[in-house]
Amino acid sequence: MEIMVLGMNHSTAPVKIREKFKIQKESYSNFIESLYRTEGLKECVILSTCNRTEIYAVVDETHMVKHKIIQFLTDSFEANKLQITNNLYLKENDEAVKHLFRVICGLDSMVLGETQILGQVKEAYTRSHSHQATGTIFNKLFNQAITFAKHVHSETDIGRNAVSVSYAAIELGKKIIGSLHSKTAVILGAGEMAELTVKHLHANGAGKIIVVNRTYERAKKLAEKFGAGTKTMDRIHDVLIEADIIISSIDMKEPIITAKDMETINLKRTQRPLFMIDISVPRNIDPKINNLDHVFLYDIDDLESIVETNLEKRAQEREKINDMIDQELLTFKTWLSTLVITPIMAALRSKSLGIYEEAISQIENKLPGLTERERKIIRKYSKSIVTQMMHSPLIGMKQMVATNSNQKEISDLIIQLFSLEEEVDEQYNARKFNSKPNHLINVLHPSTTFGNIPVHS
Repeated sequence: MEIMVLGMNHSTAPVKIREKFKIQKESYSNFIESLYRTEGLKECVILSTCNRTEIYAVVDETHMVKHKIIQFLTDSFEANKLQITNNLYLKENDEAVKHLFRVICGLDSMVLGETQILGQVKEAYTRSHSHQATGTIFNKLFNQAITFAKHVHSETDIGRNAVSVSYAAIELGKKIIGSLHSKTAVILGAGEMAELTVKHLHANGAGKIIVVNRTYERAKKLAEKFGAGTKTMDRIHDVLIEADIIISSIDMKEPIITAKDMETINLKRTQRPLFMIDISVPRNIDPKINNLDHVFLYDIDDLESIVETNLEKRAQEREKINDMIDQELLTFKTWLSTLVITPIMAALRSKSLGIYEEAISQIENKLPGLTERERKIIRKYSKSIVTQMMHSPLIGMKQMVATNSNQKEISDLIIQLFSLEEEVDEQYNARKFNSKPNHLINVLHPSTTFGNIPVHS
């Protein structure tokens, strides 16, 4: 048994290639149902976002299944096989598990440390699980990964520093004027950058947001998304008197706010501080405004230096998180090793209880005069002896498998030592028989190995 991931992302494929292999939400059900019927594939999760399409799978043998998945992608997207293979990467076992941990923490994202990918991985796993395409291994792995990513974002600084211009603008504003809850924020423009800025302002609880644009209809459309107000460009002077924050992203050749305008407006503001950010190119707020009292003006270069510094801070967290990932991998592999020993432990319990029942039956036959109370006492203490006798061997089995890379050799040794061949086969057949139809539950025989995933590093 092996774990693999086959995929493409923003580092290996340009957007013109990635967009061809983006799986739409309405098509996901058909994709996952078709994929998990692939011969040799036991469990699968499909992660498809703007920046990556990845197939995670538990398989019998990676090399064989890899070609079948590539053919599946070729047929599903009616694509050129060479176009797919030239942009794909394959990661197996340890590297596949570590890759998932890196992806979900944002270490493999276009924007280092972004948190959106956590929700996307969680959604991908939930969908696969709802289609019964995950079983014992991926249920454990993906739940562990989700918990780990939440821990990373709460315990490290990987996501705490702004790395987009619009978000950096809001964070800088908060540092200068404090909480936004009682502040009035004015956005000049209604394009993509303006919308991102309004979104961040809304998320940070700005008391009042006003969108000002040359085209009133566009301003109104943006404002309605976030419950903001709208003003036309000819009312800009009135708006500036009211504002605490001005963020401009309008594409104009000449400044729409001059130093002379601002001098007049400043007299009516009664020395209230005004925070201004001009993220337009060319700039449309007169740079001379920065010389006025109580006005703080920044342009896009100021913000990009903040973003660059913050990216460096995030990068410093990368090594810390990579160390954490190594520990998570070890935890997962230790758990993985117990899957092989589980049916053997169950077989040993079954055999010991069988011996116990046979011994009790012989005692009752030889001592027919026992009262019901005496029978219960004999049963209770006899069972207690068996339980206590089995406790240490069962714990020892787990420890032996968890600390030895040759799991099959250890498993075979235990089976031979306790003569469990018959009981192990019964356990395996019972689990296999009780599996739900069409449900990819991993029924592991002790002869199962997990590729080249060693239990200890």
